[in-house]
Amino acid sequence: MEIKVNYLDNLRLEAKFDDFTVISDQPIRYKGDGSAPGPFDYFLASSAMCAAYFVKVYCNARDIPTENIRLSQNNIVDPENRYKQVFKIQVELPEDISDKDRQGILRSIDRCTVKKVVQEGPDFDVEVVENIDEDAQALLMGVPKGAERGEGTWIEGKDLPLEQTIANMSGMLAELGMKIEIASWRNIVPHVWSLHIRDAASPMCFTNGKGATKESALCSALGEFIERLSCNFFYNDQFFGEAIADAEFVHYPDEKWFQPGPDDALPEGILDAHTREIYDPEGELRGSHLVDTNSGRADRGIVSLPFVRHSDGETVYFPSNLIENLYLSNGMSAGNTLAEAKVQCLSEIFERAVKKQIIEQELVLPDVPEEVLARYPEIVEGIAALEAQGFPVLVKDASLGGQFPVMCVTLMNPRTGGVFASFGAHPSFHVALERSLTELLQGRSFEGLNDFPAPTFNSLAVTEPNNFVEHFIDSSGVISWRFFSDSADFDFCDWDFSGSNAQEAEALFGILDEMELEAYVMIHEDLGAPVCRILVPGFSEVYPVEDLVWDNTNMALDYREEILNLHRLDDDQLADLLERLEESQLDEHMTIISLIGIEFDENTEWGQLTILELKLLIGLALGRHEEALERVEMFLQFNDNTVERNLFYQAVQAVLEIVLDDELDLDDFRRNLGRMFGEATIEAVIGSVQGSVRFHGLTPTGMDLAGLEKHQRLIESYRKLHAHRAARAGMAGTRP
Repeated sequence: MEIKVNYLDNLRLEAKFDDFTVISDQPIRYKGDGSAPGPFDYFLASSAMCAAYFVKVYCNARDIPTENIRLSQNNIVDPENRYKQVFKIQVELPEDISDKDRQGILRSIDRCTVKKVVQEGPDFDVEVVENIDEDAQALLMGVPKGAERGEGTWIEGKDLPLEQTIANMSGMLAELGMKIEIASWRNIVPHVWSLHIRDAASPMCFTNGKGATKESALCSALGEFIERLSCNFFYNDQFFGEAIADAEFVHYPDEKWFQPGPDDALPEGILDAHTREIYDPEGELRGSHLVDTNSGRADRGIVSLPFVRHSDGETVYFPSNLIENLYLSNGMSAGNTLAEAKVQCLSEIFERAVKKQIIEQELVLPDVPEEVLARYPEIVEGIAALEAQGFPVLVKDASLGGQFPVMCVTLMNPRTGGVFASFGAHPSFHVALERSLTELLQGRSFEGLNDFPAPTFNSLAVTEPNNFVEHFIDSSGVISWRFFSDSADFDFCDWDFSGSNAQEAEALFGILDEMELEAYVMIHEDLGAPVCRILVPGFSEVYPVEDLVWDNTNMALDYREEILNLHRLDDDQLADLLERLEESQLDEHMTIISLIGIEFDENTEWGQLTILELKLLIGLALGRHEEALERVEMFLQFNDNTVERNLFYQAVQAVLEIVLDDELDLDDFRRNLGRMFGEATIEAVIGSVQGSVRFHGLTPTGMDLAGLEKHQRLIESYRKLHAHRAARAGMAGTRP
């Protein structure tokens, strides 16, 4: 994690990281002002709080209340060496906690990350750089010796050694000006590694990697990072800002813009007959549905990207809006070679499509025979380690009788009754099986395996479209109990589609041909690694195609400018905005972040703001007290907001009920309302009800995104990418 430190007045310091700011000071006796804890005080507190966090996690997993658990830490300083200290942690536990859980709580404290880092002894590497913001040396493992000479570890499916692949991709990202840091590693069973990497300057740009070794996991994460940069996935639904929206190009130099036809008809030049039949079966899709969310420039038209139709090599233009609404990250990959990237793309598409078919049709898969599993002793060892922890594991052939290169590893959790079916795909049986297992544990601790839902016999819950979306995003969807039957719908097939990457890509395209499916391919090579994105209409979508009409992300364009300029709107404009929000039938619990494509700091009122609360605040501003009271009651019943914000609305409810009752006088309650909620809060509440305070807690902003640091960091990340593309194309780009 990158922590940037700024000097404030006297000895005060400001540390900024992620969405947080921490202020430190020194005691008055050390010439400070005593206004905040010192740096070492924060260090001591971090150890105690880390220990308390692991106690909380342990107790939450076992439904043990923590109200009567107390923890304290004292540091005992060696009189002869003040740098040698003992941290004494004491835990006070209620008498009714069992001996087993007492020992479990003590063991959980031993897992404290701060404690383990201190015990291991961190190394400090101090250096001078010309410019911290421009120094983009990757914060990764050191490049192994011999990587530049092509020496190192070769694994199946890769066209270069892992070490050289890591060096190449790290160099590409450093050249782009991105500091990539490893935020965490996981290795809870043998031969299963995963990690989380992110852009230090914009932590919302992150990926996860998985593999049988730490090097293969790092390769996976870096490859995913580059593919998501190349395909603009990090910025999928976000507003790029007015400068980029006005630039010569918004997404890619070879994009094209198309104006809708008469009566908002789809313009000629986008899509082809095959895709129009899939995306617009009822003739409801209009040109305005396809205006991109990122620029919001309906006046420029529909920005579309060139894809090559695999069957005949013809170029077909796909609206970027359509891609971001239907496909998420499905079907994009980076590789050492284009063939390697295509194999990974197509494997991913088959994995998701077959998984969807199995879940929705409640298919029963055959077990992989033990003698087949025995060929892969490292996988057997990883599975055995899971079962030793009390998690039964099922290994299934998901090829549907040898049609597809897909495997499945399913974990059962007897502690919670939850299950997780993990799928992996690759032309190699071995690689597909390995990916199923590593996907199962990617980024997860043993406690994280408690979060999966129980299976169900409710077919409607399994086939509901959003269930597949949840499976795609974080595997939190449900699966059918029928999946666990011993009566399989298919015989086991010891399949093998492997060959060179070029042969494998041809074989995977051949499967699509046999299914009479068309593939469309877009290739990016501007970052230095071949990246491709493949769309298979009618097969690889994540969201249903009707979302283009009924749940399109460009709904943001109807509200973005007004909401960002909320404090500048007059009463008529506010009334119009409120009316349109009412008529939209949008989910009132949707966050404004999701609605308008702006990343607010989640720790602020803007970051917590929902459509319901926005309607409530507008109602207060317009003096519509009865409507506001109805909404505040709903807010307090259903919203999970901060304690401070909930107290504010409790006070709003009380004041509104007084104001709306002709027999009550606010002045009679003013003194005790102040005592109950605090003078500052009640002043803001009364001002909000009387109209002198508007949108309490929401800091003014605008289309220039002033003060929205989190979103600005994201856009600065995209500016680097945009400037790089402009430079390569010899075009005018935005300032990096």
